[in-house]
Amino acid sequence: MVQRILEAGDIESLDHTAIPRIRMPERLAVFAPRAARLRQLAALNNPIAGYLRLMAVLADAQQAVIAGFKAQPPSAELIASAQQHSMPLIPALSGVRDPAWHDVLRQLLDKVEAAGPLTPPLEALIARLRTLDTATLEAQADAIFAQRFDEVDPASAPFITAALQVVWTDLAADIDKREVPYLETPGLCPVCGSHPVASIVRVGGAYDNYRYLQCGLCSTEWHMVRSKCSNCDSTKGIAYHTVGSPDADEATREAESKNAVLKAESCDECHTYRKIGIQSKDYDFDPFADDLASLTLDLLMGAEGYRRASPHPWLWPEQADSAAEPAGESD
Repeated sequence: MVQRILEAGDIESLDHTAIPRIRMPERLAVFAPRAARLRQLAALNNPIAGYLRLMAVLADAQQAVIAGFKAQPPSAELIASAQQHSMPLIPALSGVRDPAWHDVLRQLLDKVEAAGPLTPPLEALIARLRTLDTATLEAQADAIFAQRFDEVDPASAPFITAALQVVWTDLAADIDKREVPYLETPGLCPVCGSHPVASIVRVGGAYDNYRYLQCGLCSTEWHMVRSKCSNCDSTKGIAYHTVGSPDADEATREAESKNAVLKAESCDECHTYRKIGIQSKDYDFDPFADDLASLTLDLLMGAEGYRRASPHPWLWPEQADSAAEPAGESD
């Protein structure tokens, strides 16, 4: 069966009510598949395989914690106000967050420690995280949400972010997608206002063949037409890049690009890129995991003069220098 690919102009001409705008996360179906995908990608001779396996342990810990966790939901008044002003329902940048995330962090650290032997650097990192007081934890959360890189400890950030992800994913899972407002900035999550980590062209059901951006914090997905920059909303100068065999001929490179599960979508208007995955080419594709595991593609894009539209939540840049060697990595 031939499946037609809908481009930006085609989709914009359709009845928007026929395209599901929002795909809410399922509380118990986010972190376990992510952990499995991270392990799968680590097994493919990945240059940061050790780090991917560590992050798989962290995702397992998130799964275990969220199964018994319930965050304080937003009030009906806050939801109504957000809808009235076209603002995210549970904004990460508001500075108001459930203090229960501190305990979530401690539980995550407990489970990572219990999962197996720790490398000395990871053991020291976990010990340091346990000593952070409330003010320091909140300051780190503020810096992470605001992407103030010079204030973020890149080694601690994945664990702090993981705790916050548990809280926001739990909250998002309970939101009725009909209550989610339209934002004036389409490139931000309409539920929490965070940046997307990557996008996925889904298969199956009402979502089939449509592109969705996935939030790096609450895992909500929202529809965006293809061939449009998720950073500046431009439809000009959009191109797709893959990592091919270095010595391949042109025909081989074209075939590799056509069959690639993951590509980088670049924009010549703002000179940024985000990655996009095609689920029909690999059903297990996970935007969060696959983005993290594709550092080689990031290096390629940097060499071509593009910068990431936003960092991966579990791989923060170390001020001006990208974190090439993640903390705690060990084979």
